[in-house]
Amino acid sequence: MDIHQLKSKAVQIRMDLLRMIHRAQGGHTGGSLSNADILTALYYRVMNIDSGAPKDPDRDRFVASKGHAVESLWCILADLGFFPREELATFSQFGTRLIGHPNNKVPGIEMNTGALGHGLAVSVGMAIAAKKDNKPYRVYCLMGDGEQAEGSVWEAAMAGAHYKLDNLIGIIDRNRLQISGTTEEVMGLDPLDEKWAAFGWNVVSLDGNDMEALVEAFEAAPTRPGKPTLILANTIKGKGVSFAENVAKWHHHVPSDAELEQALTELSAELARLTEEGAVHQHG
Repeated sequence: MDIHQLKSKAVQIRMDLLRMIHRAQGGHTGGSLSNADILTALYYRVMNIDSGAPKDPDRDRFVASKGHAVESLWCILADLGFFPREELATFSQFGTRLIGHPNNKVPGIEMNTGALGHGLAVSVGMAIAAKKDNKPYRVYCLMGDGEQAEGSVWEAAMAGAHYKLDNLIGIIDRNRLQISGTTEEVMGLDPLDEKWAAFGWNVVSLDGNDMEALVEAFEAAPTRPGKPTLILANTIKGKGVSFAENVAKWHHHVPSDAELEQALTELSAELARLTEEGAVHQHG
């Protein structure tokens, strides 16, 4: 996909996840909206994956360490054909595979996550395995910024640098909000880029809702052979829905009927704008 198509796809994913959360009357809305651009760039442009061969030994691996923000991931996996789109209607219902955190009974999910601080350590193990087996795959691990308060993250960060895992790309969804307030009030993280650099990672800071910047950074990694890469993606929690952006209560707020209608109206307008812009670009 080109950049215009990726931007449009990210808007469509936001619309899908809002409908899904509203239908289920539960879900983590704000973080799924903030990470939609990151996941869209990875799944539709960057990663070597195939829904027809979800266990291909050479596939790239994606680990959603911030597992609670799974709604965008479910919508993307359904859109790509890892499971039927109709199954999205079962999200968070009794007996479903599509629970509120990644579930490896679903094709395309590498590990169950949700307890924060686990994903990067497992990703380090996957990246070491690739090196030992001379496999070409890369491992991408998406973390939350509130998750950076977990000590296991930093143990894994040390190991990633120690073993020179340049096939490992960590991503932090840096939206600066967590369930109980701002990250800096709960457990101050800044300067987060300097901390990761001090742990031996090549750090790339960017606007995590800027599709061009995301694609450029992912396609350039690793920019330092012998070093793991950390993408510090500065995002807006609730991105794409004006009244949800940077509002802490939208961490797991379920939109009302009126809020859903307003959000879908805003996103539909953005999709129309991008479609028109893409047509002009294509014929320009």
